[in-house]
Amino acid sequence: MKKKQMKTWLLTMVAVMMMTIILPACVGKSDAADIVIVGGGGAGMSAAIEAHNSGAKVVLLEKMPMLGGNTARAEGGLNAAGTEYQKAQGIDDSPELHFEDTMKGGKDVNNPDLVKVLTDNAANSVLFLKENGAELSEVGKAGGSSVPRIHRPEGGEAAGNFIVMALKKKLEELKVDVRLQHNVTEIIKDKDDNVTGVKGTDKDGKAFEIEAKAVILATGGFGANLDMVVKYNSDLEGFATTNAPGAQGDGIELASAVGAKLVDMKEIQIHPTTIPGEGVLITEGVRGDGAILVNQEGVRFTNELLTRDVVSKNILVQTDKVAYLIFNEELRGTLKATDTYFEMGLVQEGQTLADLASKIGVDPSILEQTVNRYSQFKEAGADEDFQRDDMRLDFTKGAYYAIKVTPGIHHTMGGVAINTQAQVLNESGMAIPNLYAAGEVTGGVHGANRLGGNALADITTFGRIAAQEAVQSLK
Repeated sequence: MKKKQMKTWLLTMVAVMMMTIILPACVGKSDAADIVIVGGGGAGMSAAIEAHNSGAKVVLLEKMPMLGGNTARAEGGLNAAGTEYQKAQGIDDSPELHFEDTMKGGKDVNNPDLVKVLTDNAANSVLFLKENGAELSEVGKAGGSSVPRIHRPEGGEAAGNFIVMALKKKLEELKVDVRLQHNVTEIIKDKDDNVTGVKGTDKDGKAFEIEAKAVILATGGFGANLDMVVKYNSDLEGFATTNAPGAQGDGIELASAVGAKLVDMKEIQIHPTTIPGEGVLITEGVRGDGAILVNQEGVRFTNELLTRDVVSKNILVQTDKVAYLIFNEELRGTLKATDTYFEMGLVQEGQTLADLASKIGVDPSILEQTVNRYSQFKEAGADEDFQRDDMRLDFTKGAYYAIKVTPGIHHTMGGVAINTQAQVLNESGMAIPNLYAAGEVTGGVHGANRLGGNALADITTFGRIAAQEAVQSLK
């Protein structure tokens, strides 16, 4: 071999050797944990805290640059029956009544076994959140509930972000292994169909693999994946969404790839009060605390406290498929969540009803007539027009406010099938060993329509149950 050829051969061999050394680092390191939790919203964070406190080694993986997911956008609160806060206010409620309301709201499409678990354990979830820095001490009423049971922070602050910040702080205090921008692309199974871990890529695009004795899916729904929404419900084409960008249905696809059964996929909820064309959610607390809805003619057209699907349907038959939430300074002073809407410039203001009507292009005399009629119902204690049973505002004093709203895609009730132990089920109804799921990635809890306040109850309750069952399986 000539000298020049020898030099070329040596350089080639050195390059091959260097590639051999460098390649494993590009593939990513193999890791291990007792429990891997996929998704860092409310369900995932609740599961992580519960599992860690039970002695498990936990890794929490979130594909986005921050924790929170759709939970951070939740406005209203958490439904629970029989809590200390209800009792302090003299509210007579029970898990049985919560169960009846939830099944009725879901049009009996719900899995009653899952609903019973939810309603029996929601009060403990309120206590869990209190213990972890997110006390929900105020109780209000939301659509579809027979009595006030939606729990929220003192002052009416938006509950979702309040919970996210508290749980994030607790994870940091507990030094739980949280890894952001880690996108899980595969659930690993062995030859016996036992789930044994996950694979994915990190923020630098490097592959990783984590071995685990149990995997909990808490990835949320698919409300931000508009193609997937239309696939399952073509009537929703063109609707805006209130969902966080990460709600793409990843967990549903991951579970499907390992044989999971899907349920209720066509059941997709639209929220009646979102900002037209923006998908910004106006909390149900605005209606629950007393606001009324009028159309562009200035006329009230519905009981504002009916279930979300019914109120949405009633808005969609109005002129331009829009309505106005009307409230006054009294509500603004007691519901802190409204501060954000003022800061965002979403609210029209008037010192009188006539002034407000001119701002929103409604006939002043008709709006005055509508609101005054409602005030008379409030004073008499009976809504003769729409039988609303909770009328908190009498509208006799200004200032007055209006927010223009229309229905938008809000929650996907369908997803991965689970049992009461939060185990993921296959097409035969058998549990897939070592695989659990909680929150909006699952189906069966909410049926054809989710009641406002039941999502935060769902994610916290089933997130904790998934962790408890996964820890138990380790033993």
